[in-house]
Amino acid sequence: MIATIPYMERKFGEFNKLMFDGKLPKIPIVLTDAKTFLGKCVYRQRMGRDGKPEYYDFKLRINTRVDLPENEVEDTLIHEMIHYYIALNRLEDASTHGPLFIHIMNSINKKYGRHLAVRFKGTAEQNEQLVDKKQHYHVVAVVKFHDGKTGIKVLPRVLTSILKYYNAVSTVKEVASIRLFMSNDIFFNRFPNSSALKVHFQEESEVMGHLKDAETLICDGKSIKRTR
Repeated sequence: MIATIPYMERKFGEFNKLMFDGKLPKIPIVLTDAKTFLGKCVYRQRMGRDGKPEYYDFKLRINTRVDLPENEVEDTLIHEMIHYYIALNRLEDASTHGPLFIHIMNSINKKYGRHLAVRFKGTAEQNEQLVDKKQHYHVVAVVKFHDGKTGIKVLPRVLTSILKYYNAVSTVKEVASIRLFMSNDIFFNRFPNSSALKVHFQEESEVMGHLKDAETLICDGKSIKRTR
């Protein structure tokens, strides 16, 4: 199903009464076709009179890009309501999905037979719905390892970031080679854009198939030259 505002508002009221003792104030719910999340609790922050952060102007954003079973739409809403509950009450947690969040989530799962999770693990079809289908140019690093594995990394289109990544990866003893390409193939839209050293392992034949029309970038560690 695809979420609607009336449906989500009704379910918010039901779950608020059932799971949060009706203590969560009504909150604006906004529908979005975002590609990076199913749901998100957003808010503004200011310093309270006690010198600690306090949060206000809450909103819940719910994704309509992915067609989910009704129970998963409900679980997405409940997940974000936990974030709302923690922030509203200024409760401390070690991270976004820290021990407190996990405790509340597990309690709800056990008591109400839900299947809340920290991260969405959708089917191949559902994950494909999250992929941006518009063409964007990406700088793609193809990293070949001595054990035969191939990894890819979509890099920010910023010279300093590309050079930093290229030089760092080139010094890793397990790396046999690193090549750079400029591609607008939508296959690469599914990978996060960052300069962290982590790569995403893929079949080399599939990667190079998507790069057959790409422009090769020549890097000497200090500068980058385009081949055309």
